[in-house]
Amino acid sequence: MRSVIFIPARYPSVRFPGKPLAMLRGATGEARSLIHRSWQAAQAVKDVQAVYVLTDDKRIADAARDFGADVLMTSDAPRNGTERCAEALNMLGNQPEVVVNLQGDAPLTPPHYVEALVAEMADASVQMATPVLRTEPHHLAALQADRKASRVGATTAVFEADGDALYFSKEVLPFADRADEIGLSVFHHVGCYAYRPEALVRYAELPQGVLEAAEGLEQLRFLENKISVRCVEVEARGRAFWELNNPSDIPLIEEIMQREGIA
Repeated sequence: MRSVIFIPARYPSVRFPGKPLAMLRGATGEARSLIHRSWQAAQAVKDVQAVYVLTDDKRIADAARDFGADVLMTSDAPRNGTERCAEALNMLGNQPEVVVNLQGDAPLTPPHYVEALVAEMADASVQMATPVLRTEPHHLAALQADRKASRVGATTAVFEADGDALYFSKEVLPFADRADEIGLSVFHHVGCYAYRPEALVRYAELPQGVLEAAEGLEQLRFLENKISVRCVEVEARGRAFWELNNPSDIPLIEEIMQREGIA
C-alpha cells in the first residue's frame, strides 16, 4: 500500500507554547528540536513513500526545511492534528492508500509501532488504527504520578477483545489501584494514527464532539460518530516510550535518549 507520514505541528499551546522547537539533547550531547527528532523517527519507518511536516507557523516551517524536511503549509483553521492531516491530504497530487499521523510530540516512537499500523490497514474493514502499549509497573506508576500531581500527561485506552476501542482518556483507565492483584492490564495509548483517506475526509466534516472537547482527545470524534478505531498492541522490544506533553517531560526524554544511545 502507498503510505505517507504526516507530522502535524503547531506553535501555540496552553501547556507548552513553542513546543515543536523545544531542544532535546541526545546521547552525543547534541541538541535538536522536538520536530527534528520526530521527523527522524518518521524517517526510520520502512516502506513509506513520503514524510511531510504540516504546520501553519513560519518558524516551524523554516526550522523543518533547515534540517531537510518536506513541509506542507496548512491554514490556521485545524483544531487538532487529524483536521490538519485532512487539510493536507487535499494538497497531495498522488493520493495515498494510508495516511499516518505521527504526532510531533512523540520522538521516541519506534518505527515498528508505525509499521504495525500500516500492516493492520491491510484489513479492508479497518478505517483507522492506533498503537497501544501494555504498561510495565514502573510505566504505570509514572502515569499515576502524573494524575496525582494534576499533570495532564499520557493517554490510556480501553478496547474490546477484537481490538476495537471502547474509550480513550487522560485518566488512568481502567481503575488500576489494584492492578497487580487482579491481573489487570493498563494500556498506554501511543499518539500515532493510520487512516484511510475517506476516514480523514469524513472526520473533517463532523462537528467536534462533547467527549472530544472534554478530554482534549481528537480520536474520540470517531467513536462519538460510530466510526471504529482499531487498537493495535505493540511490544516495547527494549525501547522506552514517553511523549513530550509538559516542560517537565524534557529531562525524562533526554534521559531515555542517552540511555538508549539515541544521538
